[in-house]
Amino acid sequence: MDPILVGKAVTTPDALPETGGRVHLQPRYGNRHGLVAGATGTGKTVTLMTLAEGFSRIGVPVFLADVKGDVAGLAVAGDGGEKLLQRAAMIGADGYTPEASPVLFWDIYGKSGHPVRTTVSEIGPTLLGRMLELNDTQSGVLDITFKLADDRGLLLLDLADLRALLALVAEERKAISTSYGLVSAPSIGAIQRALLRLEQEGGNQFFGEPALELADLMRTTPEGRGVIGILAADQLVLKPRLYSTFLLWLLSELFENLPEVGDLDKPKLVFVFDEAHLLFKDAPPALRQRVEQVVRIIRSKGVGIYFCSQFPDDVPDEILGQLGNRVQHALRAFTPRDQKAVRTAAETFVANPALDVAKVIGQLGTGEALVSTLQGKGAPMPVEQTLIAPPRCRMGAITEAERARVRATSTVGAKYDTTVDRESAFEMLAAKAETVLESAQAPKARTAAEDDAGGGGFGQSVKDALFGTKRRQGMVETMAKQTARTVGNQIGRQILRGIFGGITGKR
Repeated sequence: MDPILVGKAVTTPDALPETGGRVHLQPRYGNRHGLVAGATGTGKTVTLMTLAEGFSRIGVPVFLADVKGDVAGLAVAGDGGEKLLQRAAMIGADGYTPEASPVLFWDIYGKSGHPVRTTVSEIGPTLLGRMLELNDTQSGVLDITFKLADDRGLLLLDLADLRALLALVAEERKAISTSYGLVSAPSIGAIQRALLRLEQEGGNQFFGEPALELADLMRTTPEGRGVIGILAADQLVLKPRLYSTFLLWLLSELFENLPEVGDLDKPKLVFVFDEAHLLFKDAPPALRQRVEQVVRIIRSKGVGIYFCSQFPDDVPDEILGQLGNRVQHALRAFTPRDQKAVRTAAETFVANPALDVAKVIGQLGTGEALVSTLQGKGAPMPVEQTLIAPPRCRMGAITEAERARVRATSTVGAKYDTTVDRESAFEMLAAKAETVLESAQAPKARTAAEDDAGGGGFGQSVKDALFGTKRRQGMVETMAKQTARTVGNQIGRQILRGIFGGITGKR
């Protein structure tokens, strides 16, 4: 399988004689993860587009976020300007011609792409608590709320369901505190206020059905090209907790649902985490530990994860050590923080005797980077100063008309563009409340003397015992309620949280 062209070595091209001095990313090591780092304006986004095109051309689907709006250019062919053609020829990009890549646009808000949804049950209390910025006590109450939903067989699909269940918890607070643990009214109120903030930010559009199916992120065209899924994140990134939680949820879904496949000739999917520092900022140790676990193991499921951020130390050391393919654009050492980042970047590369990494890293021009990829037997190559290959697509934003044309040809629009609202906790609790209200308005129950006066002998007594009276519950009704309660508990136990969900069970 043809390797993915990253660029051409500038410092020591003779060190790569078998490739004519060109630097490649080997497809069989694409699932060993990677890092693209560098200061603003140094070419990180263009590098990501080059890599995405390369994976797509060999049949690997890619999913990445479009934070600035320019990654959408992958859907449109480039202009093929003279400078780009000269650069491609200098690098040795054989057969370079402008072309578009197969693209699917996604958007949590449903404006710039197909809506991306999941259910409240699937995202689980741990990630939802992070999204709502709850403290430990409030997160504990949220755990209890989800457990109550499981035990009573109440489906939590959207935020209306969760609000209805929180109202039930508030109503039965004393009994629930006895069975599940202390639930305080202030904690319930704090969760409800956090839900209100989330709804005002548009987060309610993220919860509901139809939920996203992973198969639609792992599509290939009839010609064998991998489809590139682009998440419109220019507005989403302004809500960092929502942005990072969504990507964490998607990562956990991949981890849990994909089978073990070992090392393949190429990855099954490449997943790009742009603005990676948002993922780890203020993350509790337990969550970071789970992210590390997923990154470490998901390689064997054929998924490659590529983090993109300004500084390499935005990614924790325990995760940074798992990233085999590195592209480091320029860093400007103006502050002590920048100087530390330069040292970190220099220390994480395999040394090249002909290259002073700490010095060169501040002198790189736009479109240049220090690159080290995994080569034979999975060993990293010595770092090379590299002129990055240009992408074949447009390097810039697209128009609304061009985006609309791409969406019009989408094969998944009919599946996701219309919301489905089936019966769940909100409807079930509303129906129960209506039944209670009707019972309260029913005619006054008869007294025992009135029942006895109605007479009917032994037959009437048997009938009353089986079916009850207006004042007493019969055996049939009692058994029906017990059966319904048992079935409800079985349904509740079937609800499964993800690895980040916080509560585990059996599906």
